Amino acid sequence: MKINQLMLFGIFFIGISSIEAQEKTSLTLDEAVKMAWEKSNEVTLANTKVNTKKYELQTVKNNQYPDLKISGQYQRLTKASIDMPNQGESASLASPDRAMIGMANLSLPLFAGFKIQSNIDAYESLYQAESVNAIKTKEDVALTVITYYTALYKAQKTLDVLNENQKSAKQRVTDFTELEKNGIIPRNDLLKAQLLVSKTQLSIDEANNNINNINFYLTTILKLDPSVKIQVNEDDFFNLKTTNAPTSDALALENRKDLEAIRLQQKASEANIKIAKSGYYPTISLLGGYTALDLKDIITVKYAMNFGLGLSYDLSGILKNSAHVKQAESKALEVKNTEAIMTDLIKVEVQKSIEDYDLAINQSVVYDEALQQSVENYRLVKDKFDNGLADTNDLVEADVEQLSAKINTAVSKATIIQKYYELLSVSGQLSQSFNLSKI
Repeated sequence: MKINQLMLFGIFFIGISSIEAQEKTSLTLDEAVKMAWEKSNEVTLANTKVNTKKYELQTVKNNQYPDLKISGQYQRLTKASIDMPNQGESASLASPDRAMIGMANLSLPLFAGFKIQSNIDAYESLYQAESVNAIKTKEDVALTVITYYTALYKAQKTLDVLNENQKSAKQRVTDFTELEKNGIIPRNDLLKAQLLVSKTQLSIDEANNNINNINFYLTTILKLDPSVKIQVNEDDFFNLKTTNAPTSDALALENRKDLEAIRLQQKASEANIKIAKSGYYPTISLLGGYTALDLKDIITVKYAMNFGLGLSYDLSGILKNSAHVKQAESKALEVKNTEAIMTDLIKVEVQKSIEDYDLAINQSVVYDEALQQSVENYRLVKDKFDNGLADTNDLVEADVEQLSAKINTAVSKATIIQKYYELLSVSGQLSQSFNLSKI
């Protein structure tokens, strides 16, 4: 009856997630994360969005500089008739055949109800928000790589355990075959041993399938050739430090990039309120210009310069603008409420990650004890079987328990590392562990 557990153990501990990676190459977790940061589509898109915000900010900053426009015309005239009645009948002017006009106009905003500076402040905050969002994207990509890298190790390690167990299972079939031929054991015992070999082979096939899927996914993220097969080096993997794990949400509330992005968006929304209120004020500009005119044989104008102040005041906007102000204030309140929701969510995530990390550590201790117990139990049952004091069912059951304990122990060590990095992620500390600032 317990033999059926073998399939469950094989599938549960191998397949924890179906994912992607595929030439034999050893890749450390640090190398995999940094490769993803450099090549993944998600990071490329995040960096592009940052550049877009930077150019938008530069465009808004340009509004504080003078507008200088020049224009010129050259026209050919055909038999132009010029009438100057105030000059008397004797006035005679030649008929010009061309006209040239040149103008230069300068406009410098002096005061726009604080709109220009508020606009700059808003876009500066949005640019900073997009920058920290890009860092959060890199952290998410890193956590994805960690999750599948860990799953790949679990699958590979489980396959190793299954292959090792399969050898002993096949040897048992060989031994039982001889014993059955000599009439020492019934054929039913041999069939049970053969059935265990078949079930173990099914688990091995399932393990290989999961390894191929995980491998393909990782090679896709890392932009490697699909034929590459990533091999997780156990020594490199378990040399990763899992010390100084966060024990509260204080670090998360201070360092989470998504929360920082919302706070920056809040600053931008406050600047948008000032932009909306700028409609209550007039616009004052410094004006200047230069004009040159040449109407052949009639008139020539040079050095016609002008300067002064320009005033624009939308009086009807004073009444209409209140709706824009209320809209901006409402959006600012939305962002503030979003920040409150995000804060509560972060606290929940951190608490859950702390509990999951502690659970993984405690489970690993229990699995180590269970492995020792299962190995000793199998040894005792094997001695009893050899002395005719236990039947085949007892032996096979003890073997299955020993196999499941080996798999549990193997994957529990990797689970601690995975939960540690998940805790760093929800605490906003993942980037520091991989030197994100250098990428």
